[in-house]
Parts: sequence; C-alpha cells; structure tokens
Amino acid sequence: MRVTSWLFQSFPSRITFFRREGCGLCVQARSVLSDVWDRRPFEYKEVDIVKPESKAWRDLYDFDVPVIHISKAQAPEEDPKLSSKAVKLMHRFTIEQVEAKMDQVEKS
Repeated sequence: MRVTSWLFQSFPSRITFFRREGCGLCVQARSVLSDVWDRRPFEYKEVDIVKPESKAWRDLYDFDVPVIHISKAQAPEEDPKLSSKAVKLMHRFTIEQVEAKMDQVEKS
C-alpha cells in the first residue's frame, strides 16, 4: 500500500485487519487488501490479536483470522463488544467482496 501519496487525504472507508504472525491466510488477505488499496484507498488499521493489549479481540477471533471490519472512516474505533454488528469478512475474500462491503458501508 502506498500510504505516503495519500497521507493527508481523508477516505470514506476504514478497514481494520485482525491477524496473527505466522498465519498463511493473513498473508493472502494482506495481499488482497493491498490490491484493493491500489484501486480504492481507505483508512487502514491492523490489529495483531496475539499482543496482550488485543486480548478481547483474541477471545473473539482466535480461530477465525484473518478478519476485516469495514466501517466509515469517521466511525468510532472498533469495539469488541460491538463486533456482532460490524460489517466484516473472514478467512478468504476477494477484491470484489471487499469493495462490495465498502460500497455497503459508504451507502449506509
């Protein structure tokens, strides 16, 4: 992702990527997100669920990574207690699926 060229711009969508080190599916998911970014930049946040400060996310997604939450960029930060309401994709997803979820969020 080429963050520097878009550094001072705001984006309509934010993607929060929940992952863990050593996860092959997470590597594939990051590649998909990079391809989406090239077509349609978005605000990006990454959460390593293994870190101690991410325990609540690990409790939710320990066996489900990779997971992405898609929200409006101006929405509050992700909250584990509200994860059931999040617009999300899990495990394997395509560029088209991510963009469709971005469209859904931006139109709501």
